[in-house]
Amino acid sequence: MLDIDMIYDYPLYRPPSEAYSLIIQITLGCSHNKCTFCKMYKDKKFTIKSMEQIKAEVDFFRTRVKYIDKIFLADGDALIIPTPKLLEILDYINEKFPENERISLYASPKSILLKTPEELEEIRKRGVKLIYIGLESGDDEVLQEIQKGVTSEKILEGALKAKKAGFKISVTVIAGILGKKDSTNHALKTAEIVNKMIPDYLSILCLVVHEGTEIDKRKKSGEFKEASGEEILKEIKMIIENIDIPQGEKIIFRSNHASNYLGLKGDFPEDKEKFISEINFAIKNDYIRERNERYLRY
Repeated sequence: MLDIDMIYDYPLYRPPSEAYSLIIQITLGCSHNKCTFCKMYKDKKFTIKSMEQIKAEVDFFRTRVKYIDKIFLADGDALIIPTPKLLEILDYINEKFPENERISLYASPKSILLKTPEELEEIRKRGVKLIYIGLESGDDEVLQEIQKGVTSEKILEGALKAKKAGFKISVTVIAGILGKKDSTNHALKTAEIVNKMIPDYLSILCLVVHEGTEIDKRKKSGEFKEASGEEILKEIKMIIENIDIPQGEKIIFRSNHASNYLGLKGDFPEDKEKFISEINFAIKNDYIRERNERYLRY
């Protein structure tokens, strides 16, 4: 007899916007799992669950969940699953949860680029409407330093391919990723990629140095020094100042994660000046919130 602790392989992660979604864990870990800042899946070997196990878990949730409108497929990079198997999984989920209105998942640029346009279209038709992509930085030197395993051009190519197939894309950027090093190129080139990509959703998170990560080791050796809250806000301000998308386009923007020193919420392009004003006010008046470091350790 299955129970919830038998189904989920912890730790279990999902984007903040999936707080009320049903999480179905169809993969374990991350297919890349080399980023220097990330500890999410370091203790997991990347695995695609068997179809038998996935179907049993979907059945388990159906018997216990009366109604659900959003479903998130965990762990990292569920899109890497070979298309025939992924389509079978989606068909089964839709059969068991016909009321669901949106399925979403994390996707690496590699997993998007490995799919043909026809495959992506079939996946979208099966209900996957939103894809989460980690840009982190538009600067290739930064991407290389954090061992992202891909160039900014490939991230852009993957994002545009996903958009062309009809997916909405939610993109994350990391402020403070260089610590106290000069982040000018990181900020400018990140804004440049965002301008070309025009994601549906954009989030800027702030670096959290987690115990056991490569960045943590560099910090302990003195090689990496964390940026202050004020330095990070100035970096975010530079990114925002250089995001310039055409009128008629829209990016829903959030920078209100627990890692952020200042909560920002609005849309580009109409709220751009408001964001800059709020950051200026926070810096001038020392209104930089304390992060919940205890929460962020997990």
